[in-house]
Amino acid sequence: YVIGIYIFYNLVYAIAALPIGILADKIGLKKMFIFGLSLFAIVYFGMAFSENSYLIALFFFVYGVYAAATEGVSKAWISNICDKKDTATAIGTYSGFQSISALMASSFAGLIWYQFGASATFITTGIGTILVIIYFSFFMKDKIIKNDTPT
Repeated sequence: YVIGIYIFYNLVYAIAALPIGILADKIGLKKMFIFGLSLFAIVYFGMAFSENSYLIALFFFVYGVYAAATEGVSKAWISNICDKKDTATAIGTYSGFQSISALMASSFAGLIWYQFGASATFITTGIGTILVIIYFSFFMKDKIIKNDTPT
């Protein structure tokens, strides 16, 4: 079941990536990224409170859409805000910090899970994601984002 649900998630991600990328080009990368983070928060809050296997499958569907709305979009966004000559360095730096942050976040999540259980871990992650959404929505200046206007 676990392997099957992750195959399902990856299939959703692969199918959704192109149409979401096209939509991101139309509405703006920041809006799409915030939309993706919102889906992530929904998934994690949902996982915290659900034991229904059908709902969990639905959350993995939404999780695949989240990945499609953030993975490529974040790299496109980086490409737009850095100098053309620094694009590879910027994306490489982003990927490196993303990996280090994922390792640290996963370790922290494991500690929360061990001490307080799965629900506490999902709720903590959902709350952290809401804080990131607030930051991107209200505190990140749009003027530093080149080429993020709808065409």
